[in-house]
Amino acid sequence: MTGTRSGRGAHDQPDETERGAPPEKHDNAASRDSHNHSVADSTTATLPQPVADFLLHLEKERDVSPHTRAAYARDLTRFNDFLASYHGTEAWAWSDIDRLALRSFLGYLTRARLGKRSASRALSAVRSLFRFLHREGVVSANPARAVSSPKLDRHLPSYLGRRQVEQLFASAESRAWEGRFVDVRNLAILELFYSTGMRLSELHGIDIRDLDLVSQQVKVRGKGRKERILPIGDHAMLAIRNYDAARDRLAHTLSGGTDRRALFLGVRGKRLGRRAIQTVVTRHLAKVDEDAGLSTHSLRHSFATHLLDAGADLRAVQELLGHASISTTQIYTHTSVERLKQVYRKSHPRA
Repeated sequence: MTGTRSGRGAHDQPDETERGAPPEKHDNAASRDSHNHSVADSTTATLPQPVADFLLHLEKERDVSPHTRAAYARDLTRFNDFLASYHGTEAWAWSDIDRLALRSFLGYLTRARLGKRSASRALSAVRSLFRFLHREGVVSANPARAVSSPKLDRHLPSYLGRRQVEQLFASAESRAWEGRFVDVRNLAILELFYSTGMRLSELHGIDIRDLDLVSQQVKVRGKGRKERILPIGDHAMLAIRNYDAARDRLAHTLSGGTDRRALFLGVRGKRLGRRAIQTVVTRHLAKVDEDAGLSTHSLRHSFATHLLDAGADLRAVQELLGHASISTTQIYTHTSVERLKQVYRKSHPRA
């Protein structure tokens, strides 16, 4: 282990392989995709043919991930269950479904105790289905366009203050200095999350070939498999180089070798699973604030908030985060404004 930031100390909690934590998920891409396909395929078998055709369209023509396809299948299964109860024993056609039926669907979801965000996602799936049916000539119009999504409660995202960030990395660096593979790897994971603001799914999917150590950048695949290039800061690069050396040492100790594609590995040489990454991050964050419920997404929120606090352009932050809409990024400006209000109330004599 070479190089560190000054002023860092303290000891962190044991790694995910200790203290009775769940074992690492070795999540190779083929087995994951096979599992998601089997779940979606069993669901598709019970759905009407137009819905099955739509799911096939998502997979073959739009090339959505198996995870996304499975989510569509779940939401459209709910819609199919609703239609069965809505029409009862009467015969119905897709062209019979109107705005009132879709509003009833939202009521059905509410009675099923689905949250607003889940209901909004389900309605979005139905919109996409009817867009497909309209294009295929099954219906003459898309009734879902006339139905508004539930208004979501806008919660300010949890994030770390700068002092908490310093505490987080002091703890992680202290353990990494001891040289154990998992600790060196965990520091690289934390640094990469905070340096780039990437999502959990994006970090999990990084292959070695996606990393450019010379240009200090990494290619990630976000929602809808959209690719973007993210710069990597100096601290994160140092942690990744140290991890790369530890990764090579691990490969020499394993008789079966290691996954040569995946960047982040478990102790058995396989791609580190999402749940294992979550365990790593949440345990380190709990050391900073045990009661705040911080998660991998908190590092993404911290990344965006600290950039905006320092005067970064909102559009630039949107691009770095991979947000399709600027309105999604604007919630971080609210976070920054709230922080300024707190400073104002504490500091101004007549606040």
